[in-house]
This record gives sequence, structure tokens and C-alpha cells, in this order.
Amino acid sequence: MDFNMKKLASDAGIFFTRAVQFTEEKFGQAEKTELDAHFENLLARADSTKNWTERILRQTEVLLQPNPSARVEEFLYEKLDRKVPSRVTNGELLAQYMAEAASELGPGTPYGKTLIKVSEAEKRLGAAERDFIHTASLSFLTPLRNFLEGDWKTISKERRLLQNRRLDLDACKARLKKAKAAEAKATLWNDEVDKAEQELRVAQTEFDRQAEVTRLLLEGISSTHVNHLRCLHEFVKSQTTYYAQCYRHMLDLQKQLGSSQGTIFPGTFVGTTEPASQPLSSTSPTTTAATMPVAPTGAGLATPEEAALCLEEVAPPASGTRKARVLYDYEAADSSELALLADELITVYSLPGMDPDWLIGERGNKKGKVPVTYLELLS
Repeated sequence: MDFNMKKLASDAGIFFTRAVQFTEEKFGQAEKTELDAHFENLLARADSTKNWTERILRQTEVLLQPNPSARVEEFLYEKLDRKVPSRVTNGELLAQYMAEAASELGPGTPYGKTLIKVSEAEKRLGAAERDFIHTASLSFLTPLRNFLEGDWKTISKERRLLQNRRLDLDACKARLKKAKAAEAKATLWNDEVDKAEQELRVAQTEFDRQAEVTRLLLEGISSTHVNHLRCLHEFVKSQTTYYAQCYRHMLDLQKQLGSSQGTIFPGTFVGTTEPASQPLSSTSPTTTAATMPVAPTGAGLATPEEAALCLEEVAPPASGTRKARVLYDYEAADSSELALLADELITVYSLPGMDPDWLIGERGNKKGKVPVTYLELLS
């Protein structure tokens, strides 16, 4: 009991001494041991790493889970060391609604059939999103959290110990200075000065030891950067895979919808929303026939069999042709379109009445409609 009381009294005395030293330093009434420039740079680098890691972590969490309530729920499950329950993604929920709508409105109708196709695509998008979230959480978020909750806490603890050792050291320096001043006035015995010098030596040794421990931990931040760099590459890889999957799913859906559009809306091409050319007579019985976009010639609209022939006969305008670089591979849906290969150069131009989302493309002696979104128009 007496030992515990003495220890508590000693700890209280040390705390009081440190508080006095800290306060006097703030008011400029006491000297402070300064760390070397390299050490200060290490401290600043560590603080910057911690601050930016926290920001990147929080914003990545927002990216993967925009719902703040869901993020709080996941945080609580992690703190309780329990498995986070599986949650339906927004894409999967939209797919469910579309499928139910198609079932109720008529799965055999054009609208119902399209709802079903889009529903299946949204379901695949939702599954891809789920995989991306899981992969990104394991390969990117978890290492960042481990740094903040593990390595950084250790660094912070050792920095606090170093601060205490530094306060003890400066307090010993102040006591020795006072002892020597009193000795000069012959009001203090030499043994008091010897005692103060001994305490200073002990405090200096403890400070140097703690400074070395803290320095080694701070220099380990470089290894942290290397680890985070590797995790960042994994995050980019998972994100690239996710968006590539989304692109493939949507491209497949676009082709499915495009191949059925001519059946649902006779008189339009794949990807078009209005007739490509205007007939001379609004009463012509062929105004709804599928034709290629051709310049007005004064003749009536061509039949589907004549459309391909008309395409070959189309001449590029005297002005207005441009070169374009193909961004992605494109598989022609029918004979009216031109298949594309990524990075190839083709000549493109528009014709009166064409849908703005399409152009006529030429490559050698081949020509056909090409989607604008697959091209980079060159000046």
C-alpha cells in the first residue's frame, strides 16, 4: 500500500514537472531542446502520410458505398468483429424492379421484352459492382485501415513518450542551471549540483534512446509508401476490370436492343430514331421501308434490297469529309454498318437526314454506317 502511494506521488510529481516545463516553454520562459532538421522532416512526412491516408480512405469508402447509413452499419459490424450482411446493389435492385414490371405489363410485348433484356444487363452490372467492392475493400481499404489502426498508433505512442522524455530532459537542464546559480552564490552545497548533473545524464540517455526508437519508426514510413503503392496498383486493376465488364455488358445490351429495334420500329436503322431520308411524297406507300441514308435525288425511297445498292452508290460530299481514329472494336450488326477495329483510321462524313449519332465511314472500297461514340474525329 505504501509502495503504491509513493508511486502515485512520484508519478504526480513527474506529471507536474512536465506541465510546468511545457507551460514555461509556451510562454518563452524556459529553453526547449530542438530536434534536428532530418528528424523534423520525418515527423512532417509522417503527419502528412497519416492525414492523406485518412482522406483517401474515407473518400474511397464513399466511392464504394455512397449511402452513409450503410457505411455506419458496416463500421459497427467491423468493430463488433461480425460479418457484414450481404446487401443488394442498386443495379440488382433496378433489375428486380424491371423484371417485375415486365411480368406485370406483359413479357411478350415489345416494352416487356426490352425491360427483361435491360433487367438482365443491370443484374450483371450489379454483380460486377459487388465483385469490385469486395476486391477493392480487401486489396486497398484494408491495408490503409491497418496502417492507421496499427502502425500509426504505435508511432503516435512512441512520439508521446519522446515528448515526455524531452520535457524531462529540459526540466533537468533547468534544475542544473538553477543549482549552479545557487552554488555561485554559495547558498548550495556541491552535492546538489552533482545530483542535478546525474539526473541530467540519466534524462539525456533516456531521451536519446527514445529518439532513436521513434526515428526508426518514422523512417519506416517509406516502407508504408511502398506498400500503399502496391495496393494502389491493385485498386486500379480491380477498377479497370470492373469498368471493362460494365462496358462489355452494355455493349452486348446495345447490340441486343439494336438488332430488335428494326422489328419494333419499322423504317429505322440500328441506333436511329427517325427515317434516314425524306421521300418526295408523304403519301408514298414505301415511307416506312428501311433505307440507307442517301442524299435527296428526287426519287422515292428504296426498298430494303435496294438499300445496300444505294449505299454503294453514295458519293462523299465535295466538302465535309474528315479523318477519324477508331477508339474501340465494333462488330457490324447488319450489312448497312461498317465493322471497325480499334486504332485504325477511316474517312467519315454525314448525309442529310442521318441520325446525329451515326456517320458514313469509308475504308478502302468498303463503306457503311459507324457509331460516332466509337470514333475520335481528327482535325
